[in-house]
Amino acid sequence: MKIVLQNVTKRFPNRNKKIKEDVVAVSNFDFEIPDGKLIGLLGPSGCGKSTTLNMICGLEQPTEGRILFGEDDVTDLPPENRGVGMVFQSYALYPHMTVRQNIKFPLENRRGADRLSKEEMERMAKEAAELVQIEQLMDRKPGEMSGGQQQRVAIARALVKRPKVLLLDEPLSNLDARLRLQTREEIRRIQRETGITMVFVTHDQDEAMSISDMIVVMDAGVVQQIGKPQDVYDDPDNLFVAKFLGTPPINVFNGRVKDGSLYLGEEKILDTPSVGDGPVTVGIRPEGFDIDKEKGVLTCALRSIEVMGRDTSVVANHDAYVGDQLRAIIDSEKRPDENSKEVRFRIRPSKVFLFDPETGKRIRY
Repeated sequence: MKIVLQNVTKRFPNRNKKIKEDVVAVSNFDFEIPDGKLIGLLGPSGCGKSTTLNMICGLEQPTEGRILFGEDDVTDLPPENRGVGMVFQSYALYPHMTVRQNIKFPLENRRGADRLSKEEMERMAKEAAELVQIEQLMDRKPGEMSGGQQQRVAIARALVKRPKVLLLDEPLSNLDARLRLQTREEIRRIQRETGITMVFVTHDQDEAMSISDMIVVMDAGVVQQIGKPQDVYDDPDNLFVAKFLGTPPINVFNGRVKDGSLYLGEEKILDTPSVGDGPVTVGIRPEGFDIDKEKGVLTCALRSIEVMGRDTSVVANHDAYVGDQLRAIIDSEKRPDENSKEVRFRIRPSKVFLFDPETGKRIRY
């Protein structure tokens, strides 16, 4: 089921009575979510991603715009009639019920022509449990299970209704690091096996990039960029997107362009013949540095070296750097001498991005 959001905007009344303007939680969201894809809504807290999810679900009504499922306008349709499954951060399981009872609960509420027999409900609950691989836990109660197991129950309960769309709101936030990795892989497997359209809300860019077919990066209610995860990482539209994606984060410098060349401090970094003279904000991905004592174009004061197995993190200072210290990720076999006072880097042009210092918009060269 494809989901179409047509210029969707959501405003809330401002709680500060001295300010008459409404709070804009989502502004002019215009996007088509393809059928059978997993879309990640990504952004910091308060950016509007959960509000967008709630409007798709029907828990919130758009102030402006329309929402379509396929060709059907569902903007004014109540949540229970949209064919949507919802998985919350808090799991929201009934503690006095077993896993079987929790999964079957949405089916037991069906009435009239949609009413199911006990045998049908049992079969559907068993199929949902097998899909998320918890069939051996059907007689346990939530308090007897780990966080990861409880989250699988919540997913099974959402899937048992066989929804057209599955919406997940920060579903992994309460899990430890290893369980988060395992569960997000399970979510991706389930999506591929069912072919269901999924919208996954998270502030964790690693989660969004690892399992999403496409990501929507949001900030302050405004969509900043939409695309395949790797494409957005490799080709950010603005400084916010560049800084939000990537671990470690992108290194940001105050630079300047003079006579068709980019300078950081007094050092010429690369040629930028199509960019006019003046100040620029420069972003360099951590993997965009190579150690080169002879031909390095960027000289930095070495602070520390952190060996991480295959890779090494070189922590250094530079006068043009915005912040405390830059971080370069290099091959461990090429790490510099820890006793050195400085380190020289060659810079990979494909990992260097220029931005307007005032607007943050990308300057392409």
